[in-house]
Amino acid sequence: MLSYKYYDTPEGHDIFKKVFVTSKYAGMAGLGVATFDVLMYSHPKGLFNTAYRYAFFLGPMVGMAAAFTVTANTAQNIREKNDVWNYFLGGVASGTVFGAWKKSLVVAVPVCLALGAIGMIKKTAIDENWILVPEITSAPKSIKSVHHDWTLVKDVDELKTWTAGSK
Repeated sequence: MLSYKYYDTPEGHDIFKKVFVTSKYAGMAGLGVATFDVLMYSHPKGLFNTAYRYAFFLGPMVGMAAAFTVTANTAQNIREKNDVWNYFLGGVASGTVFGAWKKSLVVAVPVCLALGAIGMIKKTAIDENWILVPEITSAPKSIKSVHHDWTLVKDVDELKTWTAGSK
């Protein structure tokens, strides 16, 4: 199950595996956001307060991912149509989790619509083979690479007015 990808099976199948995949990515993002919050913003004191801040971010983010996945795949099974509206409904479900997290209906409604629209764009991109995030195919470089120029600006030979022997 660790090598399973979301689109390995058709929509509406293997919902548990798909929830695991989306929750895994949401958990990784949540760890990053929570770590940033703990180190740079909230500065909690003690283990309990630090764990609470991590749970404060991880729980809703994983919940949003699970709500999207379950809703979109269940809508596929109920409607028996594989279209953008399933992803819109999944985005709305994610937005409701976000609104509940923020305890605000005023926040929930626009987030529901925005995530629904993003879901529709993603589904259209999958169906029509759009590349939303291109893959970087350059040769791998490391910080120890002596063949890579890490300067921000290249040297211009015409601007060099000094020589090795001058003072």
